[in-house]
Amino acid sequence: MLLLFLLTPLVLTTGEPLSGSCSFAQGTCGYTSDPAFAEWTRSADGHFLIIDHTLTEGVEKAVLVSPELELLEWSCLRVVYQITGSGSLWLYQRPEGHNFDTRLWATDAPSDSWLTASVDLRNSSVSSYAITLTLTPNSSVAIIKVDIVPGYCIECGFEESNLCAYSTPWSTGVSWYVGGSSAHSGDATWSNETGRYMYADSVFGKEVAKLVSPMTTTPLAGCLSFYYRSDQESNCFFNVLTRDQLGQYRDIWRAEINRTSGWTLAQVDFRAPYPLEVVFEVAFNSHVGGRMALDDISFSPQFCYSETEVTFDPSVANCDFEEGLCSYKPEQAGWSRVSVKPNIFRLGDHTTGSGSFLMANTRLIPPPAYMSLLYGPSLPGNLTYCLRFYYTLSGFTRTDHALTVYSSDHIGGAEEEIWTVTESTRNVWTEVHVTFQRRQAAKVLFVSMCSNYRDCGSVGLDDISMSLGDCRLTAGPLLSAPGTCTFEMGICEFSQDKDNDSGKWVLTRGPTPTSYTGPMGDHTTGTGHYMYLEASQMRQGHRARLVSNKQRGSGSPQCLHFHYHMYGSGTGELRVLLQLDGEESYVLLWSRHGEQGISWMKGSVSYQSDRQHQIVFEAIRGTSVRSDIAIDDIVFKKGSCQEVDTNPYYSFSENVNKIEY
Repeated sequence: MLLLFLLTPLVLTTGEPLSGSCSFAQGTCGYTSDPAFAEWTRSADGHFLIIDHTLTEGVEKAVLVSPELELLEWSCLRVVYQITGSGSLWLYQRPEGHNFDTRLWATDAPSDSWLTASVDLRNSSVSSYAITLTLTPNSSVAIIKVDIVPGYCIECGFEESNLCAYSTPWSTGVSWYVGGSSAHSGDATWSNETGRYMYADSVFGKEVAKLVSPMTTTPLAGCLSFYYRSDQESNCFFNVLTRDQLGQYRDIWRAEINRTSGWTLAQVDFRAPYPLEVVFEVAFNSHVGGRMALDDISFSPQFCYSETEVTFDPSVANCDFEEGLCSYKPEQAGWSRVSVKPNIFRLGDHTTGSGSFLMANTRLIPPPAYMSLLYGPSLPGNLTYCLRFYYTLSGFTRTDHALTVYSSDHIGGAEEEIWTVTESTRNVWTEVHVTFQRRQAAKVLFVSMCSNYRDCGSVGLDDISMSLGDCRLTAGPLLSAPGTCTFEMGICEFSQDKDNDSGKWVLTRGPTPTSYTGPMGDHTTGTGHYMYLEASQMRQGHRARLVSNKQRGSGSPQCLHFHYHMYGSGTGELRVLLQLDGEESYVLLWSRHGEQGISWMKGSVSYQSDRQHQIVFEAIRGTSVRSDIAIDDIVFKKGSCQEVDTNPYYSFSENVNKIEY
């Protein structure tokens, strides 16, 4: 049964609560259970909503839906919850007219006490939306309060009993405490002021106290303001730092004086391009001790100082090479933009299978260099970057220095190796993600080289992307976008049609068992998972269907993206079907028949349905066992597909190996 530690309920108000706020003590405030899943119920004493997994065995999940809300200004959503078991709790935003919800927050960490999730809700053009809380199987959860208040989650005047979800890490020494006053105007003594503030008080000498904000959940950039004061001259240091999800700190501000005549306003330009906590740290560094107080933390999307540089957009380093070289520049000879017509001998590009990519053939470079250099755009210093790209190798007898990535101060400047290839690829595009940081401005440099002509080969490079933050913070099952399935954590919300099929889709990685058919690796990373039809266990004309979960109807068009692989002399047919709820017939949306080449190809199809429906991937076995068909990287998006799917069956009678420059 659900184990609850009945602590005093928290009161969450940083302003007048907005529509959607609810304490559940007087009712459900319009929150309802999705009838397709397990039902949320009120506790016996009526103070919170609960789901107990021991009473909902066999139910896929539980979904709690808020009443319809409006998102006009920035606001802060806080949910007080307790979770037990091995499942996870997800918080979504459900925009009107969307088939899929937008993930705002998730956790799979159980707790033995009440915790608070804080999520910033951006203002947008969405006219209305709902908030949903989804609990996966094998979990029990209690929700005691939901509050939506104006402003940003890092703002706080400390008048609330929960301190706006600010926390103080446990310490045997000094800590931050709630003071009984907060008015920061004037020079009144501590005892004569009214309201509340936070303070750290030390009489034992060398001690450190930290006050930590809730983690940001959406990119923020602007001016962080607060008031502070110290009541005596002492060897006391007051700093403000940021801390990311991996625990890495960065200083952003330090007090210039130890003692203030009253409350002093501090302002600091603050950037949170990825999730960060703000840490207010006071360090007492002498036997005298001291006292430091903090109040009225606020945030503005405008920078404090006019000379502050605009936040850097790392997407300037993104390139799929479909329209050119973007901001990448080859040094002398070596790297060229090429395209390969899909065929059974050569890989096409990674993006679509029939597009363009960069290739460096060191054998074509005059000796003694045998070196190809490619410089990316300039990147500002003192930032953490996550670089992702795909590569493939061909012809190298040794992989030493076949492809190496450096961060370089400038062309011809100091270089620091951040990644190098360690093994050859298996005729498949392989993903690389590497985190790096430089104090000075730098460029990313791709280098392919070999020591002599016999060792040389060619390198393919495609789909380079750059983001801010550590790569480890942008991966994992809890970060998967709704409507997306890479099959790395199973088959997502798809299922096999067992009633009408004579075969089944198989989840696998690496090459398929039958030679001369199927991919050598997945499309997502080159080393991950994908789904395929194992033709050797079926007869010609046998089929297998992979069915999505039921999707909400929408008056807006939807776009389905996916990648497919159809290689083998006996390859049959792949279809994408639409099945409306309550109907047995299917609507054909897309199909391909016969061998398409050894590359993963990109498929896109627009469709519209205002009724609840399902999407079906149907694979039909061809004339021989060499008929394996694979799919990977399924993505649903709102709106019509922007690109046109122009990947018909290619004849291999001529130009089978042609490379187009």
